[in-house]
Order: sequence, then C-alpha cells, then structure tokens
Amino acid sequence: MRHDDPHSPTALAAPLSTVKAPAPADAARVTPMMAQYVEIKAANPDCLLFYRMGDFYELFFRDAEIASRTLGIVLTKRGKHLGDDIPMCGVPVDRADDYLQRLIGAGHRVAVCEQTEDPAEAKKRGAKSVVQRDVVRLVTPGTITEERLLDPGRASLLVAVARRKLNDASAMYGLAAVDISTGRFTVVECPVERLAVEFARLEPREIVCPEAIHDDPELKEFWRELGMPVTPLAREGLDAASAERRLKEFFGVATLDAFGAFSRAEIAAAGAALAYVERTQFGARPPLSPPVRDAGGATMLIDAATRANLELTRTLSGERNGSLLSCIDRTVTPGGARLLAERMAGPLTDPEAIATRHDAVAVLYGDATLREELRRELDQVPDIARALARLSLDRGGPRDLTALGAGLTAARAIAQRLAGQYDLPGGLVQAGRTLAATDPTLPARLTEALADELPLNRRDGRFVRDGFDPALDELRLLQVDSRKVIAQLQARYAAETGCRTLRIKHNSMLGYFVEVPQAAGEDFLKEPWRATFVHRQTMSDAMRFSSVELGELEAKIASAADRALKLELSVFATLSAAVLAEAEPIKAAALALAEIDVAAALAELAASEGWTRPLVDDGAAFMIKAGRHPVVEAALKRDGKPFVANDSELSAPGAATDGGRICLITGPNMAGKSTFLRQNALIAVLAQMGSYVPAASAHIGIVDRLFSRVGAADDLARGRSTFMVEMVETAAILNQAGPRALVILDEIGRGTATFDGLSIAWAAIEHLHEVNRCRSLFATHYHELTALGDRLARVANATVRVTEWNGEVVFLHEVVPGAADRSYGIQVAKLAGLPPAVVERARAILTELEKTEREKPVASLVDDLPLFAAPVRRAAPAAAAAEPEAPDALREAFAELDLDEMTPRAALEALYRLKGLA
Repeated sequence: MRHDDPHSPTALAAPLSTVKAPAPADAARVTPMMAQYVEIKAANPDCLLFYRMGDFYELFFRDAEIASRTLGIVLTKRGKHLGDDIPMCGVPVDRADDYLQRLIGAGHRVAVCEQTEDPAEAKKRGAKSVVQRDVVRLVTPGTITEERLLDPGRASLLVAVARRKLNDASAMYGLAAVDISTGRFTVVECPVERLAVEFARLEPREIVCPEAIHDDPELKEFWRELGMPVTPLAREGLDAASAERRLKEFFGVATLDAFGAFSRAEIAAAGAALAYVERTQFGARPPLSPPVRDAGGATMLIDAATRANLELTRTLSGERNGSLLSCIDRTVTPGGARLLAERMAGPLTDPEAIATRHDAVAVLYGDATLREELRRELDQVPDIARALARLSLDRGGPRDLTALGAGLTAARAIAQRLAGQYDLPGGLVQAGRTLAATDPTLPARLTEALADELPLNRRDGRFVRDGFDPALDELRLLQVDSRKVIAQLQARYAAETGCRTLRIKHNSMLGYFVEVPQAAGEDFLKEPWRATFVHRQTMSDAMRFSSVELGELEAKIASAADRALKLELSVFATLSAAVLAEAEPIKAAALALAEIDVAAALAELAASEGWTRPLVDDGAAFMIKAGRHPVVEAALKRDGKPFVANDSELSAPGAATDGGRICLITGPNMAGKSTFLRQNALIAVLAQMGSYVPAASAHIGIVDRLFSRVGAADDLARGRSTFMVEMVETAAILNQAGPRALVILDEIGRGTATFDGLSIAWAAIEHLHEVNRCRSLFATHYHELTALGDRLARVANATVRVTEWNGEVVFLHEVVPGAADRSYGIQVAKLAGLPPAVVERARAILTELEKTEREKPVASLVDDLPLFAAPVRRAAPAAAAAEPEAPDALREAFAELDLDEMTPRAALEALYRLKGLA
C-alpha cells in the first residue's frame, strides 16, 4: 500500500508519536536508514512502528519510549538525528507475538514494517543502499488473528458504527460486528438509548466509527465512559452507497437481497467494518461470512451494570474464575466455548427458538452413551475456524493445516455417529448433515503430506512428511550427508592444527566458520596456517576464520537447503489452496461442531449437577421451585457443604395478566438475600440461553430486559459517590423497565439518611407496582416497607429465616413468606470480629434507640415521610358558618388512635386507613 494513501487508517486518529522531518539543509546529515524510517513513520503516525532490522523489530524516538514503559524493556540510544540522540528499543522477531499481545492489551496499535527485498539485492545498488521496507500489516485490538494473541474462549470482535438521521432530534445507529479470526459478521440497528446495551452484549475488542460520530458533542461523554478502544475514521467512502458497493464487490454478488433486508445504517456500518478490515490487512482477504441481521428484540437486553452485578462472564474483580460462565462451561472445543459465551451474552426472547435449544440438550441429557461418545470426539477438535482464517490471511503455518485435518476427521466421525440416531431434534440433525457435507478426501490428503512433528513457522521447513515428494527427499539426503562432511572436516582441521577445541559453527552473518580459542587463533594468523585460514572476526575469548574448502561446502549446503525449502513452501501453498477452496463448508462445519459441543456440554452440566429443563413461554409467569445459585452452590460443594434451595413466585396474581408480582424480602445481613436475588436472575438467563436450570422446576414467561441493582461501589473517576451510583442505576431501571422485564433491587436508599432512604425505597416500590408493572425482587432492611404487602395488590412479603442459639444468630438461608422485624446487624458485626467493647456499646445504644422509636409521636414520623404526610396535613374545606358541622369520619377515626401505645408499624397501618378515609 502506498504511504500517501488518503484512505489509510494511519491517518485516522491523533498521532501517537512524531518525528521531525529533516529540512533540505539538514537532509545530508540524515542517514539513509533513518530517512527511510522517518518516511514510513510519517505515513503511520497513530501506530507504534515495528521496524524490521535483521532478527529484531526496532522502535525509535517516542515509539521507543512508549514501548519501553509498556513492555518493561531497556531504552537505549542509536546515533543521532538532527543533532539529538535517538531513543531506541527492540524486541526479537521470534518473540514478537508476546510483545504485541502486551501492547495491544494496553490499547496501542502497531504497524509491522518488514524488509521487502533480499539484502543481497540492496547491495547491488551500492554499499550504502538501504534494504527496501514497507508496512505489511496494522495490528489493532479488533483485527488480530495470531493464536497466541487470542483468547480461545472469547470472540475477538471489531464493531463499526454508522448513523442514520431520522430528524433533527433522533437517529438510528447501525452496528456491524466482525470477527476476522472466525469469519463471523452480524449487523443490528438500535436507537442511541440502546447503544450501551449492545456494546455490553458484544463486548468488542475495538470500535470504529466516522469522525462525525466520534466527535459528536452529545456522544463524547458516552465514548469516554464506554471504556473500549474507539478509532475514528475519515468520512470518505463510508456513506451507505459506497458501503453497499464495497459489500457487493467483496462477496461477489449483484445485490444484497440474498443476505436479507438491511437498513441503510446497517449497510453503512457493515461497509465501514469491511473497509477497516481491508485497510488493516493490506489486501489479505479474511474468510468473512455474509452479514447476518440480528433482529431488534431477539435477545434479552442486559446493560453493563447488570452484567457486572450478576458476574455473568467476569467477577467484580475482573476475573473469569468465579463467574457464571466459568461455572457452567463444560465445553471441550474453543469454538464451543465462544458460542456458549455468545449465548450467555444474548439470551433469546423467542420461546420456539429457546425450545429448539432445550430439545438438543434434552436428547443428549437422556442418552449418556451418545453424549460421552460425542464429547470424546469433540475433544479431538482444534480451533478450525481460526486456523482457516490464518490461512486465508496468509499467516497460517503447518500446524494450522494439521489442525484442519484433525478437525475435519473428527467432524466426519461425529456425522456418522449422529446419522445412526433416529430420535434427534432438528438442530442436531442439521448439524450432522453440515458435518457430512465436508470433503472426505481433504483430511487424508493433509495427513499424507504433513509430518507428525511440525514447526510453528512454515519457513522453518521440515514439515513435509518423508516420502511424500521424492525430489524433496533427495535434497534432504544431500543436507544430511553435508552435515557428515562438515563433521569430518572439523575433525581433520583439529588433527592438522593440533587444536582439539576447534569447532565449525554457523550463524546468519558469517555463514559457516572455524572458531578457536584466542591463543590458538594467534597461531592461525601466522604461517603455515595463514594460507589456509582467513581471519573473519575476533571475539573476547575466541577468533573466527573461514577457508576456501569450507566456503565451497557451504554453497552446496545452502543450495540444497534453499531448494528444499522452496519445494516445501510449494507443497504448503498447494495444500492451503485446497483448504481455502473448501472454506465455506469448513466454516459451516466449525459452527456445527460448536453447536453440538454446547448442547453436549449443557447436557453434561445438567446431568452432573441435577439441573432440570425449564418451561419458557410467552406468559407472565415466574415460578421457581427449589432454585439454587449455580456459582455459590459449586463453591459450597467443593467445601462439602449443602446449598439451601428456595422457591420464588413472581407470577401475576389472579387475573392480573399485565403486571408481575413484587417480592419484598427482609431479613438479617449475611442471611442470603443477595444470593437469592441473583440466583433468580441467573436462572432466567440460563433458561433463555437454552440451558437447563438449577431448580426442581421452573416456569418463566419471556423476560425481555433484565435489570440488577445489587452491591455498592463508588465511581470516583466520574465524580460519583456510592449513593449517586446507586441512584443512577435505580433511575435507569425505573425509566426503562417494562411489563416483561425482571428487576432485582437490593438495599435501595441505604447510602443516605434513614428517612430519605426509606422514602426513596417506598416511592420506588410504588413506581414499580403502578408504572413499570414488572416482575421484581426487592431486598431491604427498611422493615416499615412490609406494610405495602397489605396495601398493594401485587406486593408480597418474604423473609430469610434465622434463629438464635445461646445468644448467637444462626442463619438458616430459607426464604419463607412473612416479614422480619430485626436485622441482627450487631450479631453480624460480632461475627465479623468487632472488639467486644464496641459490640456491647452498640447493644446499649440500640436499646435506647428502640425505646425512643417506641415513644416517638406518629406526627413526627409522618413529617419525616413527606410522601405520606401530605394527606394528614391536608386542611378540611371551610364550612359555612350558618350550617351545622357534618360528621367527619376522618376526624373520628383519628380521635380513636392511641398514639402513645402505637408501634411504628401500627402507625403506618393507621396512616393507610386515614388515607383511605380522606
């Protein structure tokens, strides 16, 4: 690619580093090599430049300083540029992937600059000629394909964003998600309010968007808070018409209608993603599948805060271990692990599609023999999707060919095993047919050509099996015989010179040479050995020489090695072409293997953990019998402890079909309220992703949105206290939840003053009941709220049982109907190890506070709860002076109250009666 290409992605963002270009008067002082570097770097200002020099990639100037800090490598100097020292650091070529992984992980982009001609050719142009170099690839977070740089269980998505204006106030956004490591290509359209939810579902490694979207003042804060790498693109060629033309050319079609109906925003996003891939891959063509449209509303919407609270794929500390995904992952293939994570990220909302997945699990759950045989075969399947992608991009090696051969062999075996079953659901039948459609001769062809022990890099040679190519065998034999001749020559030289430590060695700079200790080398510089040995290099403790005889032998060996490598590379090219000719069936087989792996893994999970098939329909039910938290149960099981299962009923009561129940849960700290809340949300996710669930039974009406506000954490970087974070997340729930949503809320209002918090929690419950009308679990320590269970039709009270034994609290972890009257906070504080003096003082203070509460006038309590004080303070209409005063039921009821004897709960009950009379 030309360095001045106006569409180059190197001109997309603010430069990471700059190098002073020499003025004409200074040009003579710049070395040819540095002039070349400056030119290439100027064309790639937003990338760290890996500049190939021999066996190292060197970085200079600001790039070297950044890389040195990021990688923890030594920063040194190399000469001067325009009078200033040149900072420099370097990484070995054979370990470049390790360093690239760390740089990409730190958010950097890397331009890989390789030598594009043989150094011998450069020398023909003059002694000071510089080897031609050019950038051959841009390595960005969303476009990596190297096996060592990728997480085998996670998709590596690049997401492009486009926008379609509806009017001055609103727009629709198209998102195109591309994984060049597997060929996945999906598009979706959504309003701006759903952008964060979609990014949370896709979890891209990199986002690209036109500059107009990136620099939009209304979105600047959104991009900053998103916490993902975002690359702005120049707007040229990113309109919908150019995007459609680019898509047609890439896939070789006259119209996109065969792929489905796409909006203009989706087409523009897909074209932008494709343009970015083409630019970063410099003409190499990844095996992308045609774009598939994700219908809006096809998956359960889960925002980033809810995903974090529920620890779906990572714990709150950022680790995979301890998350729901790590707990349920029984897959045995990389493709299966990625598909399982994808399904968890976007549970379905179509009952029929969910039932299809459950059917596949059910068959394998019921047939242990079939399940074990399939998993045994699947365990032999490498990551054929990513191996195919590397071959398509000309980055593959011999091991990728062997991986494809092994994967296709296992695919044929699985297809034959499934063909013998007569009770399979449609999904498994189709998967078996897809596997059977692969070329049956290709695995045998690969096995016949490739050796058992293979190098990582094809240029290392020795990967073609002995006997496959007679001409190659002949050249290899010559190489073996030459090595014997070198050994014989070394022995003869040692005997003739009397230097027993004489060795014949080889390196890329000198070729073959004779090496002797320093003392012996001095003799080689004198007659008679001076006529035989030519001095080449002096080391600190040795000297190196060459000879005419050794040079002639080296030429023979080099010729044989070069010709052998050319033959092997020809074999590799032929085999790669054969594989790429079958790219579409192989991609389909890779997906089919992943689907079978996920079904078998979920069946294995259900069988080993005692999970059951849920009933998922279009109703408003949410009935869980003996539900369990899968992660907590697994942790307890490792310690030999049981998990206490609990029921949950959030179905609409009676004939109220348009509103779900709100379960108000009270109980002490450490009793398991948060666990109970989370386990019900996780059961909904598991059921709708197509898994069995940890419960005796489960009946769930489709959940279209899942919200969770559990736990406490601040966000100091954004100037938000713990309470502000809590309120922001609560506001999002109350503003967005609909009748089909599932909401779990824990300790709303605890981060502020008691009555402020109680008022907020009270009002939130009323809003959930009257406006959102969704199925909800609401845990609280505000025991006053339990009065709502008698006043609001769809609010039910539940509590977590505890008992006291010898002054100690015992947690039973059983959720039962009813309300708690204590939180046992002091007992929990004692368990946590608070000093005894503090615990005793707390008990004394609690006794006084409870006494004060019992004696507190109701009017004061009403004033502290303004939401419910208004009816009490409302003045009665003035009566006509001439007319006698009519009986006032409200006054009479109020006069009957014995305020001094009322408990806080009785006072609140009385308030409701008074409100009804007002």
